[in-house]
Amino acid sequence: MYDVKKNPFRINAKSPFMSSNPFDSDDEQNEKQNPGQSRTCLGGLESQSVEELENHAVYESEKVTKSINGCLKIAEDIRENATRTLVALHHQGEQISKTHVTAVGIDHDLSRGEKLLGSLGGIFSRKWKPKKTRPISGPVTTGDEPVQRMDNHFERRGNLGLSSAPKRPAGEPTPLSEPTNAQQKVEVEKAKQDDALSDLSNILGELKDMAIDMGSEIERQSQAMHHLEDDVAVLDLRMRGANRRGRKLLGK
Repeated sequence: MYDVKKNPFRINAKSPFMSSNPFDSDDEQNEKQNPGQSRTCLGGLESQSVEELENHAVYESEKVTKSINGCLKIAEDIRENATRTLVALHHQGEQISKTHVTAVGIDHDLSRGEKLLGSLGGIFSRKWKPKKTRPISGPVTTGDEPVQRMDNHFERRGNLGLSSAPKRPAGEPTPLSEPTNAQQKVEVEKAKQDDALSDLSNILGELKDMAIDMGSEIERQSQAMHHLEDDVAVLDLRMRGANRRGRKLLGK
């Protein structure tokens, strides 16, 4: 019969403003809201059984082994690419040397042609002589032997076995029996990790040597290219003079 008006200042008991004590800290409020979860967090590993802890240890060991094997696979891929790069650099150095040898052959042929051009002409004409230039130096051999170093790399590559699984260090124990408990499983994983880390260390050492040899080979080829450019510039100058002499003779 009578309408009961709601008091706008009356706060519901379930209102969020009354759900927590304003003087409580955040941790105390979370503990009141989720008491079970709080006890689990406070308990941590102590609340787990021995079997659960052992399984967790095995899981973490296998996880670490998988991570190390992933790093080892990446290192093997890098070594493969580095080996291909060394082979390409070796072939490139051979091409530079062959080109320089060809330039030396052109120098000999050009010298004979210059003598022939100098002997041609009229009886009373002045004898033509090519413009004097510095002699062709030819390929420069450096102190380090790139071919020998490359052979050493190929030999080490075969010893390491790039196409197959990495060799294990001598004297490293390999478990033969199947593990029966968690402790043995962890020990097996630890042995796998030691083997993988040893292989990774060997590969990193190999990559370091290959990187040093790459830098030396690039520096050697850079110097060889400078010598080749200088000799080609001399040949170009002499060739221009011989062509002018030939055109002059043909114009008479």
